Amino acid sequence: MAVDHRSRDVAAMLQPLLSSLVDAELPVLAAHDLSMWGYAVLGALSDGPVRTQAALCEAIGADKTRIITTLDKLQAAGLISRLPDPADRRVRLLAITKEGREVHHSVRAAIRAGEDRVLATLTPADRRAFLSALNALADSIDAQRRG
Repeated sequence: MAVDHRSRDVAAMLQPLLSSLVDAELPVLAAHDLSMWGYAVLGALSDGPVRTQAALCEAIGADKTRIITTLDKLQAAGLISRLPDPADRRVRLLAITKEGREVHHSVRAAIRAGEDRVLATLTPADRRAFLSALNALADSIDAQRRG
């Protein structure tokens, strides 16, 4: 029989960590007048080519009807553009602007600095293994969601 090295359930161990990380992110996002969804949109758009609103929603796990307000705010702030698709004017093509890329980079750097403070309690090998395992789990969950 295999030995189970968990002292608690995985969710019980991750929840306080996640709450702590989110609490550290909120002031960073507020300083840039971004919501968590706004940051997710900028991240998705900075990762690749222009996306439709439907494809963006699928990529970040957002409801199509609820993300419109976030997109409106990002566009009004000059962080994204939404242009009609020349092939289908009912569809809007999204792109991150230069200013949006700069804001995303700044927010990401501040968030990563906070994460680095938390991860500093791990040895370099444990940190690499932890991040590798998280990436593998996230990739697996993303693949399952895409079906």
